[in-house]
Amino acid sequence: MKRLLSAVLALGFCLSAVAQSDKVVKLIVGFPPGQATDLVARIIAEQLGPALGTTVIVENRPGQGGSMALAMLAKSPPDGNTIMLSALASLVTNPHLYKNVGYDSLVDFEPVALVADLPMLLVVNPSVPVKTVPELVAYAKANPDKLANSSSGNGTLSHLAMEDFKRRAGISILHVPYQGSARAMTDLMAGSVSVGMDTVAVTLHQVKAGKLRLIAAATSQRLPMLPDTPTIGEQGYPGFSASPWLGLLYPAGTPKEIVNRTSAAVAKIVQLPATEQRFTLLGAIPRYANPAEFKRFLGEEYKRWGALVKASGVKID
Repeated sequence: MKRLLSAVLALGFCLSAVAQSDKVVKLIVGFPPGQATDLVARIIAEQLGPALGTTVIVENRPGQGGSMALAMLAKSPPDGNTIMLSALASLVTNPHLYKNVGYDSLVDFEPVALVADLPMLLVVNPSVPVKTVPELVAYAKANPDKLANSSSGNGTLSHLAMEDFKRRAGISILHVPYQGSARAMTDLMAGSVSVGMDTVAVTLHQVKAGKLRLIAAATSQRLPMLPDTPTIGEQGYPGFSASPWLGLLYPAGTPKEIVNRTSAAVAKIVQLPATEQRFTLLGAIPRYANPAEFKRFLGEEYKRWGALVKASGVKID
């Protein structure tokens, strides 16, 4: 009888272990495959599954700049089976741009961890006779009708960040929105527009090829991969920073033990040298913050970017 009971208990333990290992967690991304957010998500998913004893699969749900995916996450059961890697814009600019995004960024989610920054660079077409931020500002003031700046679309971070810079510098440059960064960079390299601000992943290769001229890092501190490039803040506009970040979220109500366990696993993943190397190839920089830190940071960013959206006057129906 004892042997039979032991066998039953052992079988139950094995079945439980199998069920646990067969658990599948969806990691939602609000952008198409191949974009920076998607690629970072796949790097995280590859290592997060084994760390949690599950299988993590990436599910792409593009639309409305990531907001459709966040609306879906907000309605998902808080059981730990659905998580999302969200970009800054989806959480802290879109709610101020669109009439209804279908979620409250500060209420409907459990912040898990910050994962990475996708720093931006200020660049110009090589035909523009400037090499520094002061020179760009002076040229724009002396030639108010000659410059135009590209963006990856109305209300995108490349648009809002450039508007913030122009407002701080007191300059007027025509904004030309595109459908995505690729087309914006093509016209910037061709000289159809003169100035742009976009991620390292989009711009740096073209800078190295001599097709664009690097003016400044649009970050609060100099970038490790560009230590000799001063920031916009260093060149006369202290406090300026436009660095898109990526963070993991569960639906509100997800048990704290699940949130904390996932966050601890992410902390180890982003600190691995191999992760840093893979992120660098994407123009990303690992950046970890725990749930409490991320929640506080999210509130600060929501307020900051809401004010920038209001100041820019940009609205999207």
